[in-house]
Amino acid sequence: MDFFARQDKARKNTKLLVFYFVIAVLLIIASVYFVSLVVFAGVAAQGRPPQAAPAVALWNPQLLLYVALGTLAVVACGSAVKISQLSSGGGAVAQSLGGRRLSPNTNVPDERKLLNVVEEMALASGVPVPQVYVLDREMGINAFAAGHTPGDAAIGVTRGCMQLLKRDELQGVIAHEFSHILNGDMRLNLRLMGIIFGILCLAVVGRVLIYTRGRKNPLPLLGLALIIIGWVGVFFGRLIQAAVSRQREFLADAAAVQFTRNPAGLSGALQKIGGLVYGSKLISPHAAEASHMFFGNGLGEAALNSLATHPPLEKRIRAIDPHWDGKFPRVVQPAGDEAASERPRQSRPPAIPPVIPFPQPHASALAAASLSSTSVQPQNVLPSLGAPTALHLRYAEQLRDSLPEGIQAAAREPLKAVALIYALLLSHDGATREQQLLQLARQASREVHETTAALVPEVQPVAARARLPLVELAMPALRELPLGEFQSFTRTLKWLIESDRQIDLFEFVLQKIIRHHLEPHFAHKRPPAAQYYSIKPLVADCGVLLSALAHIGGADPAQAGNAFRKGAPHLRAGDLELKLLPREKAGLAAVDAALNRLALAVPQIKKNLLEACVQVVGADGVIQEHEAELLRAIADTLDCPIPPFVKVP
Repeated sequence: MDFFARQDKARKNTKLLVFYFVIAVLLIIASVYFVSLVVFAGVAAQGRPPQAAPAVALWNPQLLLYVALGTLAVVACGSAVKISQLSSGGGAVAQSLGGRRLSPNTNVPDERKLLNVVEEMALASGVPVPQVYVLDREMGINAFAAGHTPGDAAIGVTRGCMQLLKRDELQGVIAHEFSHILNGDMRLNLRLMGIIFGILCLAVVGRVLIYTRGRKNPLPLLGLALIIIGWVGVFFGRLIQAAVSRQREFLADAAAVQFTRNPAGLSGALQKIGGLVYGSKLISPHAAEASHMFFGNGLGEAALNSLATHPPLEKRIRAIDPHWDGKFPRVVQPAGDEAASERPRQSRPPAIPPVIPFPQPHASALAAASLSSTSVQPQNVLPSLGAPTALHLRYAEQLRDSLPEGIQAAAREPLKAVALIYALLLSHDGATREQQLLQLARQASREVHETTAALVPEVQPVAARARLPLVELAMPALRELPLGEFQSFTRTLKWLIESDRQIDLFEFVLQKIIRHHLEPHFAHKRPPAAQYYSIKPLVADCGVLLSALAHIGGADPAQAGNAFRKGAPHLRAGDLELKLLPREKAGLAAVDAALNRLALAVPQIKKNLLEACVQVVGADGVIQEHEAELLRAIADTLDCPIPPFVKVP
């Protein structure tokens, strides 16, 4: 199953979720209606002789209407409130569970180890580095990924997970969570949290009604009944969580093993859960709401197997490690900082072929720039989308370790990260660059200007090969900017890209990536859901993007026309007219508007579009490295992350 099929399946699971939700609400309405009949009939019978007490009529349309409207109002309002609270992304989930966001520049050994693993996974996957949270009060071994899109994703781990797992075991857990990010599970999980909260709100209303006063007041009895009925909501909430969650855990385990090529790491983490007295249980009062998104079972064992949100540990371990002896090792909490050091990395299996030969750790940036460029075959682009492997992970480790310490440090400080982005986009022409720096002194603060100028000698040699990875690394620090600084940053970024009076589509797309991933964070808005299910209303936008790519790749109109004609059929637009636009009608403003609309298409349309883009760029039979990075950047704006292109000998 490819990336787009997994995304489609996640979207279809939303329909299944709605079906379960409707069934649950109907049964809750029926339960409340029946209890209301009994309670109000009992109140009406008080003070009458038994023979005069009226029989309870099972059909009362007026009462049913009131019960239905009241129940729907409570559930809808509860869900709406919860969904609004989660609109800012995965960070809201982590904070509700007591999570503490890690600073990107932390030097605490355990925290640095965790951030290093997350950075490597993000670079290997082609997604921005997510926010990372630690649940300090949780001693069990557990983790989760939450968010609407890769751009607002958050990874949360318990303190036990961070301290008790060796590096390879932690890597297996984080790879498992990244599979949820890439498979589109996160958006479904957040919707599920909102729906379940709405169902459970009836119990909250019941607690309020219990304390109402008055003679012959039936509301306290009704409140007690609602609390009891609230357990019906709990039952259905658990059932929905289990139906959505269990099979995906097996798939995420398999993807994590494929990603790391190290089943012993993930198996070791699962075995430690079984051998730890805390297991994977969480003590947070909000754990039940999020139990379907945890790495391990965050609650007690379910009375019924059908209500378990996770498969048994034994089954998960044997699925990836058939030779496991069935014994859980005894795990104890280390005293003090005994486990707080970065473990040396274990060597990888020798069967994995090498990646593009990046320099060894601490090699100079000039050495990185001197590497020969590589090319990619068009047919190799889409199969890797959303499916990173151990090759990509090794590439990410070597790439990050090869970066000069000054660049790595800059990517982890908010204002220095701003300066790093500016340095990436400065012109390679010396005279133009000097003019840009002079103007930057007027546009930005003195600290940012001086840091930008100081970073140029280190950034320029690696910019041609690592612009996209550097932007991904800088994302966590950029999220920590104050709102005013972020607004100034985006204005200056736009000016800088336009300042050399050259149309550079790659620079423009980099700017769009930054805005695409950061603006929802600062605006506290939930990214919009898919709005286009047919290619017809998007044909003009597809034409703009393909025309822009054709003009970039083609030195003359004939070559541009040939490239466009090669890619257009892959849109599968049928008889809809699609023609090459003149260069002036496929400028940056038109591309910007087109990408905004195309990002709202369903996965299958995005798949066809990206295939068409690949064919346009690779019309000459090969995609050069700079063209491949442009494709990766365009795919990122569509939330379709393509891992780095690695070379297999």
